[in-house]
Parts: sequence; C-alpha cells; structure tokens
Amino acid sequence: MYRSSVDQKNSAESEESIGESNIQPMGALAQIDKGEQQKLVAEQLIDRIRLDDKHRKLRTLDFLKPIEQSQSQESCSENELASVFLHKLMMMDYRARSLQIKVNKDKKQSSNDLSEDVADAFDSIFGESAKPTDGKKSDTVHLMDVQIAMFHCADGFLKQLIVTKLSQCQYALPLLVPNPFTQQIEFPLWTFRQINKTWKTTDNKGNISSQFQPVYKAETPMVAFFRFGPLSSSKSQLMNSLINEKHNTFFHRNCPGSSRTRVLMDGLVEIAWYCPSGEKTDRFTQCIAFCNLHGDAGTSEKQLDILTKMASVNVAILPQLDKNDKSMTKIQDFYKDSKPFVCLLSDNGSPFTKLRDGKYRIGLKDRNQSVVLEEIREAINDGLLSFESSPIFKLEDVAKHSGIRVDEDNVEDLKRGKEAAQQMMSLLEDKDLTKIKGSFLPLQGNLWHQWCQKNKELHRPTLGELNRGNNIEQNKSSKQSEMLKIREQQCTSDLSQFIQIFIQKLKSQEGNEVAYFLKWLGILLDDYTTESLSALLHEYDEKWSIVLNLKKNHDKSQQLRAAQDELERVSDKLQAATFGLEHMLREIGQIYESCSSVKRNKRDLVFDYSSLPSLAADIMISGFPLELMDGDAGHVPLIWVTAVLNSLIQKLGDKRVYVLSVLGIQSSGKSTMLNAMFGLQFAVSAGRCTRGAFMQLVRVSEEMKTWLEFDYILVVDTEGLRALELAGRSTRNHDNEMATFVVGLGNMTLINIFGENTAEMQDILQIVVQAFMRMKKINVNPSCMFVHQNVSDVTAGEKNMEGRRRLQEKLDEMTKLAAKEEDCNTEFFSEVIAFDVQKDVKYFAQLWEGSPLMAQPNPKYSRNIQELKNTILSKASNSSGITLSQFRMRINDLWNALLNENFVFSFKNTLEIATYRRLETRYSDWTFSLRSTMQSIEEKFYNRIGNGNFLVQESDLLSEMRKTKEQVEKSIRTYFEEDRDKDILCQWRGRFETRINDLHHDLVKGTKRKLDEAIEQKKAREKLDQKRTEYENKLFSRSKELALSLRNTGTAENMLNEEFDTMWRKWVNDMTRDIPPLKGFNFWEDVTRILSENHELTLVNDRLHKEDYKRMDRWGDYCDFIILQKHLERSYETVSLDEPAESSKKSSNGIFRRFGQKLWSGIEYLKGAPRTQDYMGLNPEFHDSVKNLTQKIIQETEVIIKKAPVGTRGYSDTFVQEITDCVKKSVQKHQSMNQKYKLKKEFTIDLSLHVCDIARCRFTELHQKFREANDPRIYLEKQKAQYWNIFEKYYRGATTTTILSEFICSRLEPSIIEAVYNKTAIALSAQMRSDIQALRGSRPDLEKHILKYLAEKEDFEQYMKYIHTPENHFKQFIKNEVDRYFTKENVSIQKIFKGNLKEKEQVVSNAVKAATVEVKSCNGDGNMWFRTFTKKLTDELTGNSCIDLKEIKDLDFLENLLSEGLRERMTKLQNSVNNKIEQFQKRPDEVLIEHFCQCCWVQCPFCKAICTHSMKDHPGDHCVPFHRNNGLNGWYYTNTTNLSINICTTAVGSDQSFHPNSSDDPLPWKEYRKGGPKYENWSITPDHSELPYWKWFVCKFQKDLEKHYKKTFEGSGAIPDEWRKYSKNDALESVDKYM
Repeated sequence: MYRSSVDQKNSAESEESIGESNIQPMGALAQIDKGEQQKLVAEQLIDRIRLDDKHRKLRTLDFLKPIEQSQSQESCSENELASVFLHKLMMMDYRARSLQIKVNKDKKQSSNDLSEDVADAFDSIFGESAKPTDGKKSDTVHLMDVQIAMFHCADGFLKQLIVTKLSQCQYALPLLVPNPFTQQIEFPLWTFRQINKTWKTTDNKGNISSQFQPVYKAETPMVAFFRFGPLSSSKSQLMNSLINEKHNTFFHRNCPGSSRTRVLMDGLVEIAWYCPSGEKTDRFTQCIAFCNLHGDAGTSEKQLDILTKMASVNVAILPQLDKNDKSMTKIQDFYKDSKPFVCLLSDNGSPFTKLRDGKYRIGLKDRNQSVVLEEIREAINDGLLSFESSPIFKLEDVAKHSGIRVDEDNVEDLKRGKEAAQQMMSLLEDKDLTKIKGSFLPLQGNLWHQWCQKNKELHRPTLGELNRGNNIEQNKSSKQSEMLKIREQQCTSDLSQFIQIFIQKLKSQEGNEVAYFLKWLGILLDDYTTESLSALLHEYDEKWSIVLNLKKNHDKSQQLRAAQDELERVSDKLQAATFGLEHMLREIGQIYESCSSVKRNKRDLVFDYSSLPSLAADIMISGFPLELMDGDAGHVPLIWVTAVLNSLIQKLGDKRVYVLSVLGIQSSGKSTMLNAMFGLQFAVSAGRCTRGAFMQLVRVSEEMKTWLEFDYILVVDTEGLRALELAGRSTRNHDNEMATFVVGLGNMTLINIFGENTAEMQDILQIVVQAFMRMKKINVNPSCMFVHQNVSDVTAGEKNMEGRRRLQEKLDEMTKLAAKEEDCNTEFFSEVIAFDVQKDVKYFAQLWEGSPLMAQPNPKYSRNIQELKNTILSKASNSSGITLSQFRMRINDLWNALLNENFVFSFKNTLEIATYRRLETRYSDWTFSLRSTMQSIEEKFYNRIGNGNFLVQESDLLSEMRKTKEQVEKSIRTYFEEDRDKDILCQWRGRFETRINDLHHDLVKGTKRKLDEAIEQKKAREKLDQKRTEYENKLFSRSKELALSLRNTGTAENMLNEEFDTMWRKWVNDMTRDIPPLKGFNFWEDVTRILSENHELTLVNDRLHKEDYKRMDRWGDYCDFIILQKHLERSYETVSLDEPAESSKKSSNGIFRRFGQKLWSGIEYLKGAPRTQDYMGLNPEFHDSVKNLTQKIIQETEVIIKKAPVGTRGYSDTFVQEITDCVKKSVQKHQSMNQKYKLKKEFTIDLSLHVCDIARCRFTELHQKFREANDPRIYLEKQKAQYWNIFEKYYRGATTTTILSEFICSRLEPSIIEAVYNKTAIALSAQMRSDIQALRGSRPDLEKHILKYLAEKEDFEQYMKYIHTPENHFKQFIKNEVDRYFTKENVSIQKIFKGNLKEKEQVVSNAVKAATVEVKSCNGDGNMWFRTFTKKLTDELTGNSCIDLKEIKDLDFLENLLSEGLRERMTKLQNSVNNKIEQFQKRPDEVLIEHFCQCCWVQCPFCKAICTHSMKDHPGDHCVPFHRNNGLNGWYYTNTTNLSINICTTAVGSDQSFHPNSSDDPLPWKEYRKGGPKYENWSITPDHSELPYWKWFVCKFQKDLEKHYKKTFEGSGAIPDEWRKYSKNDALESVDKYM
C-alpha cells in the first residue's frame, strides 16, 4: 500500500526541488542567485566524493584499471564511492545503487542525561525537546547524486559506458540532464548509441514477431510521468511497480542509498523501456518508453514541455490543489488537449474514472496497490488504443527541440568523428551487404586466403606438392615465389575509396577524434548490418533445423546433400555479411603485409605503408581490441601483428603484461564475462560472436602495481570451440590449433564451460588437455582456471563438491586420451599442469534474473565475476608476466610451430633462446673475470717462485681468488633474481652456478699445477743459478782488476777493447772448459730417418719434397690414398663407414629407392688424373671416414706436441718418434676395423710429415729458449756488454757504489719490463673485449662477426677452413683481430704500457727507500740491503740474485744513485716502448683464445654448423640459430654427381629419408635422432626462414664448391633461381637477423 498520510511532509520533502533543508548540510550559503547556488552545491558534492579534477574530464581508463576490491563490497567510505560504484556497475552489479556509506564507529551514541525521576514518556516521545542522538551528523551522500556527478565529470566515452552499463542493469537512463555548472539542459544522445533492445509482439493471429533495434532508432509510444508539488507517495516507486515490480528501474526515496538530501536530481528526466516477451503475462503488449521527470514539474518547465509534447500519454501525480494554484494552469492545458492524460491523486481514494475520452482519474490514497497498478495500465493502454494519431516517440527527435544542449552537436571531437564516419557510410548506400567486403576490402578475400593455404602447404609438405621431385629446396622456393606473386597482386590491386578514407581519417585526426570516429563507425556499421544479419541468421536456423531433422531420420538421400549445400551457401553469405571495424583493420594489415613483402608502397596509398602499424597501436592504446588471429582465414598475420607490437613497444616502452586468455564453446558467455570483469568492448551481440582471436590492453592502476609486477593485463578473447558458423565442417584440427595457440600465449587461461552438458564438456576438455600437454612438452608453463557458467545453484556445497569430483575424473580421462595422441605416458591432469580442483574451479550463477527481455543481471553472477577477478589477480601477483617483446616472440614461435604438422617437434622457443643467449654473454663476462683475476694471481706467484719462495698452497690461491669469486657470485645472484626474464632464467641457474664453481675449481687446480711445475723447474735450475752467481762475481772482480791494472799501466784507450776481448775469451773458456755446448738440431733429418725405419727412404724423401703433406687437413677427398679390396670392387651400394665398428655388422642387402635417389654424405676433392673404374666404385662414405681419421690423428698429435717438455729438457728425437708412432698406431687400428679398403703407405707418410711440420715450429722455438736458459756460453755472451761497461767505468775512475748501483739497475730493467708486459697483456685482453666488437659478447657473437668478415673478404679457402676446422679458424681470427688492434690502437696501447711502467717504477722506488731505512736502522751492509730490497718486491718482480755488495757502505748514496738510475732508464723505456705482440710472455690473443675457445665445438652431422653453446660438455641438445645446405659438407645423391641442396631445417620437416652410419636402411629425416649417437643429441626444428647467407654463399662460390668436391649443383641438386636474387648485403643483414 502507498502511504497517504498528509503528515508525512518530511518524507515528501525528499521529492522537492533544492531548498534550504537540502542545502544546509553542505554548508551555509550566502544570499546568491539560484544558479550560482546550484553550482556551488554541485562543486561541494564533487569535492566530497573526490571527483574534483579541474584539469580534465574523467576517462574510461581512469576507472577500468583493475583495483584491489573485496569480494562483496557492500559499503565504502565517501572517498571511495565513485570508484566502487563504477566498478560494480562495470560488472553489471545492479547493487551499485545500494551501496552503504561507512559510518565512523568511534562516535558512540549517548543517551539524554535525565534522571528517572523527571523522565516523562509523552515529552520524550512526542515532545519538541526530544533530540536525535546523531543530531550533529551530516546526511550521507545520495547515490543518485553520485551517479549524476560522475556523469557530469566524465568524458564522452565514460558517459557512454556508464549509460550502457545502466541499461544492462535494467536501470533508467538520463535523458534530459540539468547541468548545475552551465545552467543548461543537456540531451546526451551520444550515450544511447550503443544500447539495443529486443522485444516480441503477438499479432491477432497469435503469431509472435521479434524485433531487435538500437534504442535511438526505436519508434515506440512514450508515457511521461511528472508531479506537481510535494507528494506523500513516491512517483518513481509507482513507475517501478508498473514496469517491473521486482526491480527498482527508477531510483526512489525508499531505495537503499537514498537520503534526505539530494542536490542534482531535480529536473532530471530519466527514460526506460518496457519490452514485452510475447507472453500472456506481459503488462503491456507493445514496447513502450517511460519517462520520469524528477522533482516538481512546475520548476522544470522546459523539461515538462518537451516530455508532454513528445509523449503518447501524459501521467501527472497530484496532491490536493487549490483551484487558484499556479499548477492548475498546466493541468487545465493537458485536460483540454486531445492527448491522453491520466491524473493520479495522492490524497484521494476515488476509484478509476474515465472523465472523458482520453482523460482518466485514479485515486491512490488507502487503496490496494495491485488494483491501482492495474487501473493505471488500463488507462495507459486505453489511451494508446483510443488515439491512433498520438505521436510516436523516437529518441533522436528529442534533439529537434530548442533550448537544450545536444552533445553530438556541441562536442567538437564527437561531431567531427560522426561526420567522418557518416562520410564513409555514404559509400555503402544501396550496396549488397554480402558483397561489400569483396568490393571494398579485397585484400583479405581470396588472395589472402590463397596465401594462407600456400603458407600451410609450405610448412606441411603433405598438404601440397612440396614433396614432388627430389629437390625440396627447389619446391620450397617455387612455393615461396607463388606466395610472393600473391603479395604482388595484393600490392598492385586498387585501393578502395572506402579504405583510403578510413586510413586518412585515422592519420589526420587528433586527440579524441580518432576514438570518436571509430566508435561512430562501429555504431553505424552495426546499424547498417543488423537487419540483414538478423534475416540471415533466421534463414540459417531454418536450414540447420532441416539438416538436423534429416539426419535424425538417417536420411542419406539427395535431399540431405541438397540441404547441406543450401546450409553451406547461407553460411558463406553470413560470413560475407559480417562487416565491422575488425575487417577494416584486417584490410590495413593486409596492405602492410603485402607492401612489406614486396618492399614498396601501394601506388594509391598516399601514406608510407610503414606508418600503418602505428595507427593500429594507437587504436589499441585507446582501448579498442585488435585482431590477433583472422577468424575467416584461420591464420595469424604475423608480419602485421609483429609490426603493431613493435610500434606499441615504441610508444609505451617494453612494458610487462600478464596475458589472460579464454577458451570455451561458442556462445558460452566468454566475451560477456571478460567485458564484465574488465569493462572491455569485445563483441557480444547476436550475430557478432567473436571470430578468431582478439587482444585488448587493460592498464593496471598505480595502487595495484605495488603488489603486481606488470603494467598491463593483456586479455585474449577467442572464437568459440565448435563454432556455430563452422558447423558441418571439420573443426577438430581448427579447435586444436586455436586452443594450443591461446593456451601457449596466456600466463593464465580461463576455460569457460556453459551449462552441465557432459558431452559438450568432454569435447572441450580433450582439446584443452591436449593443448596443455603440448605446452608441458615445450617447457611452457601456463596456469589455468575452469569457469563453470550457468549453474543452477552455486551455493550448494555438496553439489559443487560432486561437480569438482566429476570434473577431475573427466580431466584425468581426457589426459589419457590426449597422451595417446601426443605419444606420452601421462595419466593424470595434475601431471600436465599445476592444478587444484578445489581452488581452480569456479561456479557461476545464471547471468539473468527472470525473463531475459526485462531481466536484470543476477547479483550472484556479478559476485562470481568479482571473486574470479580477485583470484586471477592473486595468482597474477606471483608472476611477473612477460614483456611485450616477449609476447611478440611467443606469438611467432607458437604460430610457426602450429603451421607445421608436429607442433612439439617444430616449436622453437625464440624467447627462451634469446634469454639463453643473453645468459651466455653474461657467463662469458663472469668467466673472463675469473680467468683474468687468476692470471694476475698466477703472475704474482711466479714472481714469488722466481725469488726463491717455493711454498705455494692451494689455500693461498683460494684466498687470493675469494674477492673476485664473491663478486661473480653476487653478480650471478643479482642477474638470476632481478633480470626481467628471471622466470625463464631460473631453469638454468643451478647449471650455470655449478659451471662457475667448476671453472673456479679448475682454474685453481690448473694454476696450482703450473706453479708446481715452475717450482720444480726452479729447483732444477738452482745449481745453474748458483753457477751463474759465481760467474758474475768472478767476472765482476776480474773486470775490476783488469781495469785498475790497465789504468795503472797507462794503457791507451784505443787498446782497451782489444785487451778486454782477449781477457773475456780467456775467462769464458776457463769457466766453461768442463761443460759441453748445447747444439741445435736438424729436424727434417730426424723425421726422415725415423720414418725410413718403416718406409723406403726414397719414398719418404719424395713425399717430403712434393709438400702435398701440407694440405692433409684440407683435402676434399682421400681417394688417392685408398685401395679397394678386390672382392668389394662392386659394392657401390654399401653406405656410411663413419662408424666402422658397427657398419661391418650391417647387412648390405636392399636398396631404398624413393623419389628416384638416395642422399649420401661423402666428400670428393679435385686432384690428380681422371678416376679409374675402381675409384668410381668407391663408397662416398670411405672418403668421409678417412677424413675423420685424419682430423682425429691431427688432434691427438697436437696434444702430444703440447705436452713434449722441450722447453725444460731441450729437443730430443724421441719426441718425433712418439708423434710418428701415434700416427702409425692410429692408422693400423683404423685399418683393422675397416676391411673394405686399405690405406696406401703414402697416407701414413704424408700424415706423419704433416703433424711433424706442426711440431717443427714449436720444437725449434722452445729448444732455442732452452739453450738460452741453460747454455752458459750463450748466457755469458749476453752478459759481455754489461761487464765491458763495468770494466770501462772502473778504468775511468768510477766508485764501486756507482758501478754496483748501475749493475742493479741493469738487472732490474728486464724484470720490470717483463712484469709490465705481463700486466699490460691482462689489461689489454680486457680492453680488447670492450673495444673489438667481435670480442664483446660470447662465442656465438664472435661467430656472427666471423661470418660477416668471411662474406666481406669472399675468400673461398678461408670458408673451407671455417667449415671443416672451425676451432682453428676461430683462433686465427682472434689472433688477426688482436694484430689489427695492435696496429690500429698503437697509441692507446702505449698509454696502457706507460701507465703500468710508471706504476712499477713507483713500486720499485718505494722498495728502495724502505729497504734503505730498514737496513740503516740495523747498521747492515750492501748485501743485507739487497736481500731486504728483493723481499719487498717478492710479488712484483723476479731476480733475487746479485754480485757481492758488501763493499757498499753509504746506503743513502746508493739510494740516490738507484733512484736516479731507475728514473733515467724508465724515461728511456717510456720513449722507446715497443708494442710488438711477441714480447708478451702470455700474449693477449692467447688469453682471448683461451677464453672464447673453451666451448662446444660439435658440428651438425649434416651441414657442419657449429653448436653455439658456450660450455663444453653442456647438458641438453646441441643447437644452432640456423643451419646450412648439406652440400657444403659434401652430401650428395647416390648414382649422381649432384651435390645436395637440402637445408637441414627444411629436410626435417619433409617426408624424405637419408642413410645414416653406412646403413642400407633409410631413415626419415623427421626421425633423424634415431640415426645414432652423432644425430640423437642434436635439436633441429623445422624452419622456413629465408637464410640468405648460405644461399648467397652457394651461388657465389658454386664453381669453387663444385671444383672442391668434384661434383655439380645440377639435377636433383640444382640451385633454385630464387636463391640467386640474394646479394651480399642481404647475406650480411641476415646474420644479424638470425643470430
């Protein structure tokens, strides 16, 4: 019952216009005019609810950021009101208008302080003295004021979003809004543009017709409600009961959130539509608009005038009025007007009375509510039926009234956006909707679909003709040419005026214009297509029903086929008629892809095509979704998507995103759920279901960033699995691709299940489980959650537990099925992905409450959305997401793998590879730091040993290394814990930490071993050193005596040389009389003699003089050294002897002939006379086997050569004997295991001469050093100049101290120079790593520069060295780089050297002074001084021996002489420094070679590409960034002389085979790992990248290769013409791209 007491005046005041009582709580106001008063009150309200940003309007982005919110926030503080209100509204929670404002609980209520004696019931209850307990408390904010305040403060987009969400919540919408700031009445027509209504009507024959229209176009009757004066009953509440008694469509005084004070509602007109469902229970039989004027109509004359003129029926609610009341004038006018008029009397209880035609009176007081409502409906219906000429209300017509501000006419950006969209739409007038895409957007039609099909054939050879013929590279190139021709056709096709204008508008408009333009275009396109799409959908439903009925009847007749064809026809029309913004952006994408493929602009495109991705990036940033996968073609436009993401990175930076993807059955509410959760704009309307996949960015708020490690949530919405439009077609593969793609992209995937249909659930679960299983195999670990929508009772705990149990069982069942398809032994879903059935399954209530057409969203659904959102954010807080660049790489990796038939086999994780490469570069830095530090420590301990300190413990080395080791460990921790890719890096942390520890251990052990050897050598030379000291003392004393005696006898100066030379020869002969001289050696004489012990001397000499042995490591084949066994002369079909121990056991029966030929690996070299028939019968694998033997022996003998102690013992022919024995034994062993051929003796001789030639250089150099160190004659001859100097100085009268100081300086100088060179070598190696670009990174980076260098030089011989002996080539390249650096950077090197020299001079000078002070305090002599001095330089210099210094007494004089002498010598050195690399004890190139070459050198068994791992014996597979064609390694087809043109990465994706390890049995390339040890540890994934480098190389050096291998690139190995288009520049650019 409605309240009718006139005493309810206070309550009635809530319906009055702004008065004193309303304003007072907002603060006392001065006597100002009404307009200013309203403005001030509005400003106070806006400030109170924290919307006071005076600089700009509130934007959608300000409120759509995910915020931290409790699961069911029913109350909040005033500060949070606006934010919480809008977030609830976004999630379609109509309880947003029921929010409670939190009250300060600290203020406790107190009772009146009256004693029981004076308390009086009447006074207390009815008296004026009764005071409210919260009298000082201000009234709470009215929630409708919050809504309207937000509306005023919002920009156009947020206004539209608010109104759209209000409509979804079945709330009335603001139609005429008084603006308190401008005093204008606003009509926000723009905000209605995205709202559609559906209703059903029944005609006289009982036929139900359905209508779906945007509200701005709907033509319906309109009923206007208004009141005059204060009322005892609520008009808005009455209207709610009339339309939908279960929902507060119009806010009224009794709603939660209402308060006594409201400041913005009066004069507001709201509108709501009643939409009948065609049922008998409908309150009205037609769609009717209801308008509600809030406040006293007498004070809102403009609004009242507009409403009453446009209304079909006017309804006035009146109190008891006097005849002279000014309101009666208006009522009189309504009564006289022909338009139906209904008077509702709040203070009158009279029944329904028809006063005259179209005029009705109904009393409300003390009457039954149901009766009153029925009477009002009767009056309205009667009024509508009686007056057929009554006006039809159309929303757009409101704008025709003067005196109101229409947003679409007054907001410039909005206006220009509309004009631009209308200009485009004018081009579509009178066009057949099903043909528009074909004529206006031609690039995404047949041409694009053909390109997609050919691209799939390229990656899946079995689909097309890639396997026809034997040359798969030729076929692949042909296919790529066909694809390029399609791109040419796309590029040369005419650009429609429609798309030209579209691009122009996107380019030319600024600010919000583009966003308004896109919004308008979407609205107008929806309007344009809705009617046709509805008709097509209806036709489709009819055809589909016919097909289903025929199938139910098991009809297999012509009728069924005809029905299916008709269904297909309608389906094609439906697809062609779907036309929206996504198709225009898709067309722009195809323009970009075609132009970038042919590398030129489209002729009628006025802008450079390279600017197009920037437009799409701006659109994404504006909040629009972008198509990720073309749903019509079922293809990802990789070039376009990659370019857009690159542009996005340029604009935003490489932000971190958390990728949330969703999967589910078609029309299961996926897009609705995402839109509600994040306020997104994915299409959800009928006929516009999502096709393909779309992505949209959602910015994370600053508050949330405190506990989330990413900047955006990137939401990926997908087309439904088992999509309606694809019904009747093969969808399983399509669904698998889609599921695998989005699961791989997402950090989390939501699996959306609708209803409780077990069969449907089973289908989607198997697809999803298989997708997750694939992710596990490729080491991608997303998380997942299941959302079970439309569950009848989500609160039933027992039922949910049962549902979870059934889901778990079903998941496990599907896991077993998927495991069979994926060839693995997984039984439980929890083995595939971390999944908790209790936490990761969410049950959702039904979306709507009641009849769908007038139903409001279910608040339980909104709560479920919030709970899911909180769970997602909670899980996301444990993830750092991925960067946009990583997301871009992941898209490429997933799609390229999906294009191939075997996803897991084909997947290449580019992000992981790139991250690992960065890690290897850092690993290179860490290892270099450890190595260089150990080198410095090694130098220090060598000095100690040289000075006689033989005690070196391992703990000493550990102690010296501790600081660097800790720094490296800290750097490792920081890198693994703080790097942006730490989630990926963590899998390798343990491995690399172990490697660093192992390296540290090896460095310590290795250095300790070298130091121990140095100690032993030093001990072995002790007698020699003592002898030298004895020689020095004798020579010093004899030189002194001779000088003094000659001076005393007055010998002429010109005779001094002769006298000294005579005596010097006598002294040396006397001292070395009993010591035999160390002679040189004739190396080749020893080699010849030793080899002639087993071979004829003439043959050995002949092979030596021919010098063919020098090329033993570079022969193309070794046929001149091979003799076939007679009984095997016809065994041409025998295969590889690369692993001879096994091959001899293989059967030689059976020849596999497929595609006419077999691929073999073998190498031939052009040498000598034409080959005999025996040679033609040679198995090509024999050559490879002998070549491998040669390389193996060379490596083994190089180890022996390095270990030979020539430097410490001198040369001996036993070293040659050891080398030649190694060759002989290795050859004999090889012969014993290969019975099919014999090696000629020339092979053993030439190989022995080759390795001996390697040894000759090293042995000669080391023996010379040994002689210099151990032959006293050579040593004394070196000292002659020094003793002549002593002799001459004494002769001229110099003092002993002067001469001895100069002697000490001469001894210090070589030690200082050696120390400076050693320190400079360490510094230079670090400097070169910084300055030489090729040496800055890891070994793979070095290889990249080598490849560039080789291409620049175009030296075929160098290429062959790189291909066949890469390690040696790398070492030579480093040496050459260092040599060039020494030449180029001579000045900077001198600077480093001089700096180190100055530093060492200072160290020595300080030691001189310190020794003098210390010895003087002990009254020591010169010998004591020298011992003290050398002790202080133990770690700095070597050389602790000297002649007797006891004659020196004046230590100060000695100090001055030494300081001056050192300064002179150092100055001289500074001016004559020589930077020859040979002067370094350990040269910088040796340091760098040791650093870079301690890595993996395993080569691809097919193409010889080098594994790029920076660690030897690394775990996991060998891999390279890109492979080469097999012909570079000598692979060719048997029975031909055709070198192979296959590239490994193409071959492994084909159906062809090869013959590994001498087997007659073919092995498919796809199963190459089964080929044996050298194949099984290689990871070669299918890849159809261009790889211009090696294609250019083959074309450039075709003749050289053919000459080298004596085979041709013809027939099966013909080089594709497309390869010849690559230039050297293309090759160089590709190195950066692919490495």
